[in-house]
Amino acid sequence: MITMDQIVREGDPVLREKAKEVELPASTKDQETLEEMLQFIKNSQNEEIAKKYDLRPGVGLAAPQIGLSKRMLAVHFTDFNDREYSMGLFNPKIISHSVEKTYLKGGEGCLSVDRDVPGIVPRYARITIKGTNLNDEEVKLRLKGYAAIVFQHEIDHLDGIMFYDHINQNDPLHPPENSTPADEM
Repeated sequence: MITMDQIVREGDPVLREKAKEVELPASTKDQETLEEMLQFIKNSQNEEIAKKYDLRPGVGLAAPQIGLSKRMLAVHFTDFNDREYSMGLFNPKIISHSVEKTYLKGGEGCLSVDRDVPGIVPRYARITIKGTNLNDEEVKLRLKGYAAIVFQHEIDHLDGIMFYDHINQNDPLHPPENSTPADEM
């Protein structure tokens, strides 16, 4: 079982590496690791389990966050329109995105960052991603608003990018031009 002890914290070089593609079909080990990552996210949202194992709640986890430089991510969350997303993906990539931006009014957080980083993180309002799921099926997802933000945050981890890299250092709380807050989409 993955716990916070296995979560790599900022400053670790693996978080700044461009992760390697996973050879498909995924090996049994990669399959099991991705299933464990998804279970960690579910456990982190379960009040009883989270308290017992001292887990911080999260909505997504990328393999570099557990020290693996592989293109794998897991998400488990419900968006602002009550649509649930719960999956593990191998080799996810953004294949198209909108010009329009979105953001979370309260900023973003990260399981690998133990401090509060105030600032608006501009993200594409709409994205289309492709990847391979835990059943070895290629999937294509069209995402907007909060769902698009979560997936972009995790895919950034696969490219060595931290959420705070996107914050405007000169005016961190200023919303990006041509943007709508995610909860209003």
